[in-house]
Amino acid sequence: MNTRKKMLRWASGIMVFLGVGHVSLLAAAAWGDVSGWADRGLWAAVPLALSDGGAEPTVDSLRNELTFWAGPGSFAVPLILLAALIWHLAGRGVRVPPAIGWGIAAWCAVGGTLLVPSPFFVGIVAGALVVGAARVRERPEVPASREEHPV
Repeated sequence: MNTRKKMLRWASGIMVFLGVGHVSLLAAAAWGDVSGWADRGLWAAVPLALSDGGAEPTVDSLRNELTFWAGPGSFAVPLILLAALIWHLAGRGVRVPPAIGWGIAAWCAVGGTLLVPSPFFVGIVAGALVVGAARVRERPEVPASREEHPV
């Protein structure tokens, strides 16, 4: 396996770990709220009520919204999808633009700074691997000896 492919696969693995870990921890920590969505019916289980000077939101409604935005509405699902795309591109030998890596690294640096302690900082490693993989210049494979390929 070439260096670029290894770097991109590691970056993808880190991103999948962060995304799946995030959703799994949320499901474990807020299982009552998540299972409540099925009890209430999935259609509009998390209503988006705009404040227009009416009634104040309840603690239950705020917790329900927090659970949604921390789970399926969070960064976790797009992060997993981006990881799957990078994994696929690595398998095909396609170079991932370094801007993707810089964006992931910057986003994780800001997120980790705002939410301490958190595993956001691990995402910086994934971003750096994507940037590094974009800079790797792969050399064509050279036969080990002339005996394998006589002239």
